[in-house]
Amino acid sequence: MTAAMRLSSVAWAARTRREIREIGTADGSVVVVPVGSVEQHGHHLPVATDTLLADAVSHSGAERAAEDVSLLVTPPVWTGYSPHHLSLGGTLSLELDDLLDLLADVADTALENGFDGVCFVNGHGGNASVIDDAVSIVGRDHPAVEVVGLTYFELAEPFIGEIRESDPGGMAHGGEFETSLMLHLYPEHVTMEAADAEYLDEPYDRAAEDLLIGGSVSTYRPFEEYSSSGAIGDPSLATTEKGADLFDRLGNELADVLRTISEQAH
Repeated sequence: MTAAMRLSSVAWAARTRREIREIGTADGSVVVVPVGSVEQHGHHLPVATDTLLADAVSHSGAERAAEDVSLLVTPPVWTGYSPHHLSLGGTLSLELDDLLDLLADVADTALENGFDGVCFVNGHGGNASVIDDAVSIVGRDHPAVEVVGLTYFELAEPFIGEIRESDPGGMAHGGEFETSLMLHLYPEHVTMEAADAEYLDEPYDRAAEDLLIGGSVSTYRPFEEYSSSGAIGDPSLATTEKGADLFDRLGNELADVLRTISEQAH
């Protein structure tokens, strides 16, 4: 459990059962569920990077929306769907159906406390389709609840051109984007001298180029076919200052989403 999760004013884990029920039964209340992964991120970032960042952004957005919305952030779902990383080591992964069942169960039981809305905040690209399915399943089973899912780094699309220095492909797995955020939030867990990465080389012109440049074509390859180190992008361009700017803007973007969820859930 991270220090941020223990001490945050919006942390589910720090509340008593009575407090959780009081917050959940308030009009327009929202429960936020961070979803990450434990998977290799090259030689310079820890395997919990996706979980750490999804959790941190979730708390940041929730704290900024807390004056307007009754909400809580659950402990993160730390295991994602990462079969493409397994061969490089260090990765823990669930089966797709197991992750979907886990997300639905977390939402089902959280909603028993009276919440009017639920938001899954995903931090791992390989979870994106599962998040979409979880939204459909939870929404079907709870028709009176506003159910939303998003991948946090996609919230940066409107402003990323003001921050990034890398070419397309430079903000991929363990690249400029994630490394900057980790330098800002968890510098003690970043080893920049080991930041060995390469730009994404994907033969399909219409495939995604990095975290912020999507595409219409998806394919499957073991990760070592893209990168011998396990990292893709340009972490050499990452800075603490970029990470602070990204984190601030991402928090504001997520707060706006959470306010909208609450308004829709009234």
